[in-house]
Amino acid sequence: MISQNVIVKNPTGLHLRPAGILCKEAMKYKSLITFSFDGCTANAKSVLSVLGACVKCGDEIRLICEGTDEKDAMEALVTAIENGLGE
Repeated sequence: MISQNVIVKNPTGLHLRPAGILCKEAMKYKSLITFSFDGCTANAKSVLSVLGACVKCGDEIRLICEGTDEKDAMEALVTAIENGLGE
């Protein structure tokens, strides 16, 4: 299991479109991918779970990957989040 803190940079936070992009990226990997924010844990492969976390611009999330391809998953997801998830 590996984890890393990431700051959400896109101006609208994790609303529907960036949440969908995050989930689509996470689903490419076999690892269990979650993130924690404000005392809650969300499944990064579930759009509803990501939306339910209510992450806004500037919020810091702790991304957690656990599985055979965890390093590749972490690298790809951190890059996607830091690049604004398509926004």
